[in-house]
Amino acid sequence: MALDKETFSLSGALHLSVVDWNNSYHRTSVAASLLQGAYILECDRQKQRQGPQALAPAWWEFFHFQLTRALVDDTDHSIIGAIYEFKYPIYNNNFQQNPPRYVIAIRGTVPKASSLSKDLKLDLQFIGNRLHKSRRFQIAMQAVQEMVSLAGAANIWLAGHSLGAAIALLAGKHMVKLGCPVETYLFNPPFTSAPIDKIKNEKVKHGVRIASSLITAGITAAVSSKNQKLQREDSFQVLSTWIPYLFVNPSDSICSEYIGYFEHREKMAELGAGGIGRVATQNSIGSLFSTALGKDIEPTHLLPSAYLTTNMNSGNDFKECHGIHQWWKQDFQWQFKLHQFS
Repeated sequence: MALDKETFSLSGALHLSVVDWNNSYHRTSVAASLLQGAYILECDRQKQRQGPQALAPAWWEFFHFQLTRALVDDTDHSIIGAIYEFKYPIYNNNFQQNPPRYVIAIRGTVPKASSLSKDLKLDLQFIGNRLHKSRRFQIAMQAVQEMVSLAGAANIWLAGHSLGAAIALLAGKHMVKLGCPVETYLFNPPFTSAPIDKIKNEKVKHGVRIASSLITAGITAAVSSKNQKLQREDSFQVLSTWIPYLFVNPSDSICSEYIGYFEHREKMAELGAGGIGRVATQNSIGSLFSTALGKDIEPTHLLPSAYLTTNMNSGNDFKECHGIHQWWKQDFQWQFKLHQFS
């Protein structure tokens, strides 16, 4: 079964033999497939599959991409991502489709012994808002900057899944601050907070969210200087013009809290407490405690704006709800909503 999911001819998006680059489902499916290609590159390396035995190439060649470079973590030699270049098919003369020239894809955790310990260490760095200090983030950030310098931000896609989505999100934020926003696809990115969305009672859930916002706003007022508050507000306002594509599954406890994060901000505004909602949406309790200790750390996972896609084909199997495969299935039931900070 595991090998089936690694084999494009058995589990890939074979139905997309012709890609409409103006179709959001097609674009999403291609981005997800290229991410799977990054995963399988690492699996090929670990299983020593080379040449005709390698399974990874089919995941990008089917969509007319070629591998420009694998992104390698020089501390353990694992492949953490890939850079792909799109090659127009000879028969395709339609240049109004606007495919990306390059795609940078960052994988998440691979549950194999040779890379799992490093992946889990990175998970802990994310939880502690120290992802920006990791070697993998530095490698990804350098790759993004190099490709933007080469081809221009408008010709680049940045994509990540799970832990890789956290890295892509952080890299995307940095590029916005540099004045070079990149089209970004974030699949099942981790949200570091209690999964309040799992509470079944809607009144209780809403009450917990309001209490959490009040506590966060109160701690912000207590530990942050006026200058720090203004800096965070300015930073969030700059980021608000960047609208990445965010993909979550409500049954995936790792990322599902993004749904409530955006919805609650709107509800607070409806209640006339938009100011509190604005403060709470820019801060996490973990980052505020760091501020209290003299370390002004920006929460990695918080977003001002996003095109949120929710997969309503929820199930009980964690691997299915968190897996990348769900994002190219034909029998999809997705809900879309634009959330923009203002």
